[in-house]
Amino acid sequence: MTGIGRTRSISLAGLRGDVVDVEADIAQSLPGFTLLGLPDQALQESRDRIRSAARNAGLPLTRRHLTVNLLPAGVQKRGAAHDLAIVLAAYAAAGQVRGVHGPVFLAELGLDGTLHRTPETVAMVLAAVDAGHPRVVVAAAAVEEARLVPGAEVRGFAHLHEVILAFGGRPEGPPPVPDAARVLGAGDGPQEAEETDPHRAAPDLSEVAGQAQARFALEVAAAGGHHLLLSGPPGAGKTMLAERLPGILPPLDRRTALETAALRSLRRLRPAAGALDRTPPFEAPHHSASMSALVGGGSGLARPGAVSLAHGGVLFLDEAPEFDRRALEALRQPLEAGEVVLHRAQGAVTYPARFQLVLAANPCPCGLDDGTGHRCRCTSLQRRRYAERLSGPLLDRVDVQVTVRPVEARHLTGAPAAEPTAAVAARVRAAVERQRGRWEAAAAAGLVPPGVLRNAHVPAPALRHGPHAVPAAARGAADAAVDAGELSARGHARVLRLAWTLADLRGAARPADQDVETALQLRTRHEEDR
Repeated sequence: MTGIGRTRSISLAGLRGDVVDVEADIAQSLPGFTLLGLPDQALQESRDRIRSAARNAGLPLTRRHLTVNLLPAGVQKRGAAHDLAIVLAAYAAAGQVRGVHGPVFLAELGLDGTLHRTPETVAMVLAAVDAGHPRVVVAAAAVEEARLVPGAEVRGFAHLHEVILAFGGRPEGPPPVPDAARVLGAGDGPQEAEETDPHRAAPDLSEVAGQAQARFALEVAAAGGHHLLLSGPPGAGKTMLAERLPGILPPLDRRTALETAALRSLRRLRPAAGALDRTPPFEAPHHSASMSALVGGGSGLARPGAVSLAHGGVLFLDEAPEFDRRALEALRQPLEAGEVVLHRAQGAVTYPARFQLVLAANPCPCGLDDGTGHRCRCTSLQRRRYAERLSGPLLDRVDVQVTVRPVEARHLTGAPAAEPTAAVAARVRAAVERQRGRWEAAAAAGLVPPGVLRNAHVPAPALRHGPHAVPAAARGAADAAVDAGELSARGHARVLRLAWTLADLRGAARPADQDVETALQLRTRHEEDR
């Protein structure tokens, strides 16, 4: 007796996934295999692949006409990750397996029936759990990745023969790969993934000689989630400082770490085996990177770019003025929204992109402009054109802008070792916890949107009005800078956010006038050592 066989799979569009209901029907007609529901070329090819896999698993597909429909019909289905769901729906239509309508099946099939992991496993399992379908079946090689998703009930198999047996089928012959099969029973349930040490291999801040003001700016940026511009001559330590920023950032929360792992899986970057990496990512694209490489792109549905791979961490643009002007300007939207929306002919995708931007720039094309004019070989026109490569609207979104002066010899030889990463990270983490408690309470009271946890993301009205406004007596310097035309309205809000961060680092309950004044200095590339 035959009927309609049903299983489930996932179709991804960015990090958003649609649950695909796979229907199979066997008709009393000539042999054939019809696949409906907007499949792409890779999925169209699954018809021959599935027939071979089924035969080599010991349970060939029906010789009658098999029609498979992928719902919703209007959603484009891509890739071979639907293979396992399709073959089990066909078996269910023939009455050869049972209990396959509940789980979500995510695996590719080899011609010999072997199950292969799909590179997007983490993103697909995350989408399945978010859609209310925690039971997932994957290839054995993808089990550890799938287990990274909290709440996922994972079953892993190495061969289609084993899947058939697990769901009540009776394939002929012994399992083709009995030693390699890895099966997690339904009773195993969800298991918590291990977590990596957030600072396991970060370079240490103690290696940076001198640069007291730049180190202080780095600490402030880390504590509040602020964007940072480091301007100075070659060899002053700009890159060293930027590379050490992830080491003093707090570890990623579980959701952000999971989103980061899912984004990397979309770029075929496999996560560490069995471990949820909570280390803030660090992306440093070369200045020749295209706009697509920076913000995302590609044929078909756009893939995530460096801004999304840096989600929760740092995007470092060394030699920032050398980047393509259009690519730099494309950063303005994700800097404000914390996400990037990419439109293509086949549809629009949205990727999270809540990162800290760190720009490093020389003071002029030759890099030798130290403010005295003694060594610089550039003309005034060359210096002006070089500076204009970083537009005003982009720099207006960068909270902390400091000049990194050349290192003095006394800092290289005679000075004691600078403060290590661990000490700075402890202060940053304490400041972050103060912010988290304050803004979570504010969100509960409806004063800020849900999910705002860092000072850099607080809406401007909350900084100027209400219980968390910076006192009028304290913000006098910022108000005067606006009246003098030195600060835009956006810049005014960013100074107030910086003031809150400075207060949090001091352990103060509210920003004082000294915090606002220091914030203004950090914002305007104050050149004297702190």
